[in-house]
Amino acid sequence: MTLDELAAKLGCALEGDGSVEITGVAGLESAGPREITFLANPKYAHKVKQTRAAAILVSEAVRDCAIASLVSGNPYLDFARALEYFYQPPRPEPGIDPRAAIATTARIGEGASIGPFAVIGREVAIGRNAVLHPHVVIYDGAAIGDDFTAHSHAVVREYCRIGNRVILQNGVVVGGDGFGFAKRADGTHHKIVQSGVTVIEDDVEIQSLTSVDRATVGETRVRRGAKIDSLVQVGHASVVGEDNIVCAQAGLAGSSVLGRNVLLAGQAGVSGHLTIHDNAVVYAQSGIGGDVEAGAVVSGSPAFDAAAWRRAITAFRKLPELARAVRQLEKRLERLESAAGPTMEPHG
Repeated sequence: MTLDELAAKLGCALEGDGSVEITGVAGLESAGPREITFLANPKYAHKVKQTRAAAILVSEAVRDCAIASLVSGNPYLDFARALEYFYQPPRPEPGIDPRAAIATTARIGEGASIGPFAVIGREVAIGRNAVLHPHVVIYDGAAIGDDFTAHSHAVVREYCRIGNRVILQNGVVVGGDGFGFAKRADGTHHKIVQSGVTVIEDDVEIQSLTSVDRATVGETRVRRGAKIDSLVQVGHASVVGEDNIVCAQAGLAGSSVLGRNVLLAGQAGVSGHLTIHDNAVVYAQSGIGGDVEAGAVVSGSPAFDAAAWRRAITAFRKLPELARAVRQLEKRLERLESAAGPTMEPHG
């Protein structure tokens, strides 16, 4: 594909030689003379002069070096789109492997590819063009929409509901039992039946080894377009809102509610029975113990305003020095008071 052709496909303005043949996409440092690269963060602009790439996706044309520019309103997004022209993950051919175990009452739409040792339970309904890789397990009564992809060892538990164009990466568990136990008088624990379900709406992707628990009663829900990273725990009866980003090792205790466009960075912890409102951002390793206002940016544990947290953490590192200075001032004050002697009370 020539650079001219790629620019047309992406809808980008081209400045430079459009006849160059492009064979792939790569990062600034590793791109070769027949590849394109991208610059989304201005702090890496100094690396543009060192790149060997044939062209670069940028928000403004590069003027000070001989590299073609694909001018884009969103270079990172167009970088992702460009990748799709040069690499597509292999898709298994439609068909059901004879080693798969499928209940006679399961209903599977046309165009499905079911790999070896996949298991599909009774009364399961799966839409068109599903891809189930080896060792995927779908429990009884689950209902799944069109264009579903489940990678090896993903599990969808009984009666859970999944929408269209959902991707489950390796080892995801949808609808595992919520963590619910009632303590008896003797201190032992009685397991509470988790009678609810997990609902995954359209266009959700869940990365490897993440658990989205079923509810004790009612439902746990992941709303449309949410993206959940690896090693995330979504507790029972929680709601992950539309277009959320939940990064690796974050944890939501039961009945946590996330609004639209919420970002939870890595290792953030949510204590449960609270709401993080629309467009909030939670920095990495934050501990959320109460509701977070819409549009707020919070950090720390317990979490509070991120700008205030940055000032506080700067002061925190200086606390030993400040404490030492206070002790020295106290000693000086004691010496001054001792040298001055006792004060005389005025006579009336």
